[in-house]
Amino acid sequence: MSVAFRDYYEILGVSRGATEKEIKTAYRKLARKWHPDLHTGKDKEAAEEKIKQINEAYEVLSDKEKREKYDRLGANWRDGQDFQPPPDMDGFHFYTSQGGGAGGFSDFFETLFGGGSPFGRSARTTRRAGPVRGGDVESELELTLEEAYRGGEKSLRISTRETCQVCGGTGINNNTFCRRCGGTGETAGYKTLTVKIPHGVHEGSRIRLKGQGSEGLSGGAAGDLYLKVKLLPHSVFKVKDEDLETEVVLRPEQAVLGDQVSVPTLDGPVLMKVPPGVRAGKKLRLRGKGLPHHKGRGDEYVIIRIDIPERLTEEEEKLYRQLAVLRKGV
Repeated sequence: MSVAFRDYYEILGVSRGATEKEIKTAYRKLARKWHPDLHTGKDKEAAEEKIKQINEAYEVLSDKEKREKYDRLGANWRDGQDFQPPPDMDGFHFYTSQGGGAGGFSDFFETLFGGGSPFGRSARTTRRAGPVRGGDVESELELTLEEAYRGGEKSLRISTRETCQVCGGTGINNNTFCRRCGGTGETAGYKTLTVKIPHGVHEGSRIRLKGQGSEGLSGGAAGDLYLKVKLLPHSVFKVKDEDLETEVVLRPEQAVLGDQVSVPTLDGPVLMKVPPGVRAGKKLRLRGKGLPHHKGRGDEYVIIRIDIPERLTEEEEKLYRQLAVLRKGV
């Protein structure tokens, strides 16, 4: 009896020379994309069929013995082509399918590997016989500039990947792939954590929370959670590595004659001396008022802006006209 050939490499979207890690990565990506719980109606039915194909392909390609046996068929078969056991496959034992895949697999799979429970010698079972450490997880932590500068504690709610309670993380339930987790062994969840933020973290800094990653299997330790710091836009300051930039607005007479003006810093307002004749766009430096770094602190640069009054009193206008007359002779 001929059955439809299945190209397991094509189903997972990997090459025939793919490594075990590449196969596992492709499987997890596809299994999450086609998880039936993410689809409805006819799309759900299509997803259920798709996840069966994905699981079957992974069952073969993740098991060394099954993969070697499958690879002996050669690379010239096409997906959907009728398959009959070749006459020159010495030592290759073929099984007779009873049609229907009682274990949840296709007739092609059962022709090669037999019916009944397909998981008796699964690599998935042997790999998870002992404790397996959970995977590390990376997430984003949004902080205000003040939170990053001062440090402290912050509560946040993050999404997690938890061990499936139906299959216990094996991906298998009742001799077939677990419908709850789509065979991945994990389900989505959420948890709230209180994070201790070190003083002076920067954009891109990573905070490690030990044991807050994915759960381990068979008593294995949980992975770690890495929070990557993202600084939120600030209304007063711009961050330039460890330095800060802000602006101060001067009246024309302050720019011409010089003055002392109040300038905001992360430590509170300070008085800054403005030299006479300062021009718009000039940057004045406040040393050591930037962000902390391994050599100390950065600087704060104050950009000068000059404001032209919209309305003048009669006396102010008179003075400006006198100034204009004086400047004509210069």
